[in-house]
Amino acid sequence: MSIATEPRLVQQLEGQPWEIEGYLKVGGYEAWKRCVSGWKAEDIVAELKKAGLRGRGGAGFPTGVKWDKVLNHRVKERYFVCNAGEHEPGTFKDRHLLRSIPHQLIEGCLIAAHTVQAKAAFIYVNHEYEDERNNLKKALEQARAKGFLGKNILGTGYDLELQVFDGYGSYVAGEETAMLESMQGRPAMPRQKPPFYPTDFGLYGKPTLVNNVETLCNIPRILYKGAAWFTQVGTEKCPGTMMFSLSGAVNRPGVYEMPMGVTIRELIDKCGGGVPGGRNIKAVFPGGPAFSMVTADQLDLQMDFDSLKKAGTGLGSAGTIVIDDATCMVAATLKYSNFFKGESCGQCPPCRMGTNNLATLMAKIEDGQGTQKDLDSLLQLCGFVKGTGYCTLVTGAAVLVQSSVKLFQKEYEDHLRLQRCPFKPVAVGAHS
Repeated sequence: MSIATEPRLVQQLEGQPWEIEGYLKVGGYEAWKRCVSGWKAEDIVAELKKAGLRGRGGAGFPTGVKWDKVLNHRVKERYFVCNAGEHEPGTFKDRHLLRSIPHQLIEGCLIAAHTVQAKAAFIYVNHEYEDERNNLKKALEQARAKGFLGKNILGTGYDLELQVFDGYGSYVAGEETAMLESMQGRPAMPRQKPPFYPTDFGLYGKPTLVNNVETLCNIPRILYKGAAWFTQVGTEKCPGTMMFSLSGAVNRPGVYEMPMGVTIRELIDKCGGGVPGGRNIKAVFPGGPAFSMVTADQLDLQMDFDSLKKAGTGLGSAGTIVIDDATCMVAATLKYSNFFKGESCGQCPPCRMGTNNLATLMAKIEDGQGTQKDLDSLLQLCGFVKGTGYCTLVTGAAVLVQSSVKLFQKEYEDHLRLQRCPFKPVAVGAHS
């Protein structure tokens, strides 16, 4: 894993990542000390708003505004949950942060829970992240031993525990309402928004602040160094850095911290070391397969929430996947269509049937059994299911297929015409 700019989140610390001394030497827990010694919640929220921090979990919602909603909610029983249920293809930044700087995450969680006056606080961790979860628990013990959490924190009389919750290893369980459902012992199925926004109706039906790992790791540094420090890099509307999970056809896949607004080309060339074997780029998913892909003539697009949305795609949680010109786009799309099919919780009929039918039609075309009618049905189905369901899973599945067919229509037509995948070698004795 690599960091390719002045680190805003990850610093090389002494010893093992769960050992607290190295983090303390770089100002760790200083912001937390200020919070429990009398820094007003309103002032903390104001500083986050001034910094312009936007959530790094996908939607890019202003963090200070979200905290403000929970802090000033009329219902006084509130909860806090860190969402580390990362399971999307091509996204592994939160795992990297859990592994590298657990204390920075813990400090961010403590500040968040304290600021919104949460009754209880949790870190929901993907159950597949076994090593990371164990490291986190070791770090929590060290923080507790130093008096940073537990009973009578730093002699202030304030009590706060952080509980690690073993999460489901599924994509849909990472959706915040599905995550909260699973934490209450119910199936990990999303709830309809509105009205079930967690800030109003979350854990146990109470206002709940939910932030992801990267968002929370930014909090201690912003409060320790100030909003002006944070806004030195990035764009005006998307300040700060982002952790980009770069994978696919690149020489150096990994997690790279770069300023918001870095171009796709810079990310691939400077961080990823270009495409292997001298091949050309065919397409890039800037924010994972749930967003439209871009083609080789769009590599100078800036990687920030607003620029990508304007271009008809999205940044999401910055799971950037590069596809080279040796790859069949029908096969690549089928792979992700099967993922969405397998991850549907089955609650919403348009999603349950839509993801299944999309994957079936994609497989038929890739296997050389498809017809023009199948291709027409594929696009018609995308139109029917897009925007339906309690979460965005089926919309992502439809956007994936629509984007693929629109940008690479000739490849689909070649599959229909040849009755086989043109990227696969012809079997001996077979006729084209």
